[in-house]
Amino acid sequence: MGFGSPVYGGYRARMLIERVGFIGARGHTHYVFSGLERMPNVRLTVLADGAPDCPVAPVAKWCAEHRHEPEMYPDWRDMLDRAKPQAVVVCGPFEQRTTMAIEAIERGIHVFVEKTAALTFEDLEKLRAAHRAHPSVHLACMMGHRYEPGIYTAAKLIREGAIGDVRLFNARKSYKLGKRDAFYSSRDTYGGTILWVGSHAIDWILWMSGQRITSVFASHSADHNDNNGTMERSAACLFELTNGAIATASLDLFRHANAPTHGDDWIRVVGTAGTIEAKSGAVTLINANNDGGKPVEVACDRQIFVDFIQGIEGVRSPLIDAAQTLALTEACLIARQSADDRSVLRRQVGY
Repeated sequence: MGFGSPVYGGYRARMLIERVGFIGARGHTHYVFSGLERMPNVRLTVLADGAPDCPVAPVAKWCAEHRHEPEMYPDWRDMLDRAKPQAVVVCGPFEQRTTMAIEAIERGIHVFVEKTAALTFEDLEKLRAAHRAHPSVHLACMMGHRYEPGIYTAAKLIREGAIGDVRLFNARKSYKLGKRDAFYSSRDTYGGTILWVGSHAIDWILWMSGQRITSVFASHSADHNDNNGTMERSAACLFELTNGAIATASLDLFRHANAPTHGDDWIRVVGTAGTIEAKSGAVTLINANNDGGKPVEVACDRQIFVDFIQGIEGVRSPLIDAAQTLALTEACLIARQSADDRSVLRRQVGY
């Protein structure tokens, strides 16, 4: 999607969004809270647990502290049927969120879903079919890292031609392991580290390069995972892109507990006319006009949940839409399959 382009044609000003539902609280709920603080007219009006082990209580607590007065429902399907929210945030159990998203889409309810939108190819195809049958419904996954000032600025510079044509793209995602909930210990309920952590890096590659993936070879390992079952603690992906460029994604949960931040995100993009390196809050640019010593001002005037709502209302084009949500999910699943099979997979997918 563009940077501040007027209106995304799929959702052109059909309604003013005022009533939002919320299922569960597993994932990046703070994206929604931060957005709501900027949109006083948008209210959380109904909440439901995602499952007995996925309560919506943290969302209810935020609501009480911020003067939202939602109605509580014991069953999320009943909430969708009876309350009929205009949009719903899906933060249920990872393995159930595709079903939740599909049922909302089939009821004409716009969906903001935790990433990735599916954990299996089968679920992805079901979600794709549901959206194909209801194309006017806005579906977006939580790619919040696009909105970090350094990442957003780097993407904008690349799209503006600051480094020429992209030839090499390196992305790194490193997190502290910490104490993980039990669901991380099973592929069935977690999905894998390439999906949960790697989705951001793979999204950067597709979004910033403007290219499609043509092949991938990936590897992952659950060694030294501190008794977290089958959860992979390290992974790496090597991609070939449609223009002959090469991209890599390095993923790990080995960031030391003594590190100053939970995560360490970094990208390095090499083009025919320069190089960009970026972290969450900084960009270094080397090209004909900058030797790397000239500071690059970083900024992002957008917020992901505000984008989601304004995309429905027709105010401005969102940075991520249904097509990208589905394509990113497919790219992550292909990379995970490559790692499982220990083989090169030649499939074309992208934005």
